Amino acid sequence: MGIGHWALGIGHWLFIFLPHLPHLPHLPHLPHSLILPCSLIPLIPTPTMGLIKQLQRRTPLGWLQLNHEKSRLLVALSGIAFADLLMFMQLGFQTALYDSNTRLHRSLQADIVLTSPQARNLPSLSTFSRRRLYQAMDIPGVKSAEPMYFNNTIWKNPQTHRETGVLVIGFNPDKPAFDLPDVNQQLQAIKLPDTVLFDRGARGDYQKAIAQIDQGKTLTTEIERRTITISGLFQVGASFGSDGNLITSDQNFLRLFSGRQSSSISLGLIKVKPGYDPKKVATSLKAYLRDDVRVLTHAEFIEFENNFWRTNSPIGFIFSLGVSMGFVVGVIIVYQVLSTDVNAHIREYATFKAMGYRNYYLLGVVLEESLILAALGFLPGLGVSLALYQLTRSATNLPMYMTAIRALQVLVLTIIMCTISGAIATRKLQATDPADMF
Repeated sequence: MGIGHWALGIGHWLFIFLPHLPHLPHLPHLPHSLILPCSLIPLIPTPTMGLIKQLQRRTPLGWLQLNHEKSRLLVALSGIAFADLLMFMQLGFQTALYDSNTRLHRSLQADIVLTSPQARNLPSLSTFSRRRLYQAMDIPGVKSAEPMYFNNTIWKNPQTHRETGVLVIGFNPDKPAFDLPDVNQQLQAIKLPDTVLFDRGARGDYQKAIAQIDQGKTLTTEIERRTITISGLFQVGASFGSDGNLITSDQNFLRLFSGRQSSSISLGLIKVKPGYDPKKVATSLKAYLRDDVRVLTHAEFIEFENNFWRTNSPIGFIFSLGVSMGFVVGVIIVYQVLSTDVNAHIREYATFKAMGYRNYYLLGVVLEESLILAALGFLPGLGVSLALYQLTRSATNLPMYMTAIRALQVLVLTIIMCTISGAIATRKLQATDPADMF
């Protein structure tokens, strides 16, 4: 028997008890060949069958009250959608903050990273002595220790010729430092004097320049009053700390920034020999090297950057505050709607109590309304957020993407938000006395 026949059989099997409910019309009979064996019916527990029958008989009082005042319902859904939109955008910006600022970190080919103790984050790295790399080679398990240079500077946009910021990165092209195929395929090119690779994910007006480079043309521009040649492209992307990146050789880096000594490095990239634990090697390095260097595993280096934006930067706090504000706004909006609804039907609720309905039934009606508002208000909030994510991603080159986890997170927050509002709105019901109403 095919899947379609089984589905019809299940439907007919469910209809065995549905026609016996007093409020349902008699349902048409299906062919006998499509009926599932009756032996399957006992597989449904009796309490579950009773719950299904009870739900079928229950009047959806919460939905009927919400649907009765359609204008009030639309206002409530708009308020919830706005609160969800605010939470979606703040969470999206927060995630983009961490993801964009650690893309370079994640692409580094290093098991352990050495930085200066004064370093705050990648765009604000202090320098330390290259001698520490030579000392690191004395530790058992260290395979290699290579320097890397960083510097934030101003360059002329090759397309608009306007000055803008860019992060310049230099390393030894004979020792690949990034897990980026576009970079590793062009290592010979950056060995040429004053030659760099440009980040096609940079923020700004670079579309025409990128198209020309893709066609095989080379562009020239200026950094520090020195003419440089852009021979190729790679993909990393803009971040909150930098609008774009340039990659070149360590020799070209030192030519561009003549005041920088080769012995003053920004990062030390250490690779560990096979069979050695990077954490144990890092512990040995911490004990051996002086206090003028910070030793971090690759994962700790990524967390080091995230921690800066989370705790030492106002941006991370602002995004977290935005999520909280969206939640509070939603609680207030839903409370106002439910409180108005309770006040408008306070006599009806009092009548229910006089008829013998208990408080938990009336509370259930209000909570039912809050859950309906949460579900219906979430959908337009999600839809508008998807459109704004796309718009933000196109305008800023930040990694703004909707994920199932984030959607579920906001949905749970919306349900909690509406439940709290419903719980506050029902406090008046508990104190309602039918004798006072009539």
